[in-house]
Amino acid sequence: MGFSPQTGGGAMTELMAECIRREARFKGIERFDKKVPLASPSLLGAGMDDINKLFEPVAAEGEIHALEKEIAEYIGVNYAAALSSETAAIHMAVKLAAEKIYGSASGISTPDGLGKGGALYGRRVFCADMISAGAVYPVIYEGGEPIFVDISPVDWCMDPEVLEIAFERYPDVKIVIMTHLYGFPGQIKRIQEICREHGALLIEDAAESLGASVDGKRTGSFGDYGVLSFDRDKIITGLAGGMLLVDDRYSAEKAKKWAGRSAAAAPWSHYDELGYDYGMSSITARLIRNQFKYLDEHIAKKRAVYERYQKRFDDDLMLLNPIGEGTEPNYWISCMTVESSIAFRETRSEREYTYESQHGTAAPMEILDAFQAFHVEGKPIRKPMHMQPVFRSHEQITLDGGRRTYEQFYMDSFLIRGNESEGLFKRGVCLPCDVRMTEEEQVRVMDVVWGSFD
Repeated sequence: MGFSPQTGGGAMTELMAECIRREARFKGIERFDKKVPLASPSLLGAGMDDINKLFEPVAAEGEIHALEKEIAEYIGVNYAAALSSETAAIHMAVKLAAEKIYGSASGISTPDGLGKGGALYGRRVFCADMISAGAVYPVIYEGGEPIFVDISPVDWCMDPEVLEIAFERYPDVKIVIMTHLYGFPGQIKRIQEICREHGALLIEDAAESLGASVDGKRTGSFGDYGVLSFDRDKIITGLAGGMLLVDDRYSAEKAKKWAGRSAAAAPWSHYDELGYDYGMSSITARLIRNQFKYLDEHIAKKRAVYERYQKRFDDDLMLLNPIGEGTEPNYWISCMTVESSIAFRETRSEREYTYESQHGTAAPMEILDAFQAFHVEGKPIRKPMHMQPVFRSHEQITLDGGRRTYEQFYMDSFLIRGNESEGLFKRGVCLPCDVRMTEEEQVRVMDVVWGSFD
């Protein structure tokens, strides 16, 4: 059977869903009455009865300072700056790193492009290939050029060996942005060593790994700058919000000044430099503080979900997120890759896909269509940045060296050891791992996955 949805892949009709549910391979599996979410916001506890007090200036400022202190102590850094989002925190980290390495700049854009006056203008930055777009955009905002570093099959995060190849190719690079994908830590200690060897500053994107650790040390504390996110689908949420983690007071205070529109102390509005509207609201801070005490409970539930998947799935057909040596994940999103010896048949264009059902294997989008038919939420594993049209002209570094990805230059035989990120995207599925999903619901989700292989 082949199935080709409309553009965007989200236009399955109820008739299409019914046809999938009636297939013999899904016999006995009932459709969920209420949609099983991938990872929904979880707001536990009351703590909202005095919300009106947060509109008072003193109370609002106190709430944000309290959150910064709690997070800094938990992660193990000296200072934290509460911001509006992960992207805001990455932007502040990029700007701070650029000025520390290259010196201060006006930071004022000129008419012919963003970031022309920034300290990063015209300079390269190494970024993880499997990273959120919001963590790459600030490099562009500051006039820099992102170079994407392939992932390691050991942990799905930036590959240290590829990073060394990248430095051999571009020894002048002085800023590296790595991420701990889906809450499973990467080889951050080795990456930290490589950055120091090359005199580069490390921005550690721990947006998805709050509570995870490497050799007992929290993620977010290894880099010269650490970043957290409290977006609506994260393991702890304020429905928005981000955090910059640093060890020096200057960086924290400078980031807060920029985030507050760079307003200077004066009886009237006065601005010496370009600023941003990146401040965290007091209500967001209160929501995060209310939820933060449940972090260990959330991690335990996420781990239980991961372990049930691991116990039920067959390593010859599907593999879950790998756990790196010495790491303790927060298990934010459980993912699987299709590993059957029978190759699945799936074709993807930029926005559409087709596949052919075969016994003994399942195409990733076939599994996701089955999820949709049974009222279960899943999604493909993150599409690598080097494959995104907006970054198509930017270079990707793999174990085979550099490669610029242009549609007309594709050659299947070119990459022998490289492009792990593209392979992961093509084989991977993000599985439901909501903290409120019951064990019985998860069993039915796993039945749908197994049915897809039948």
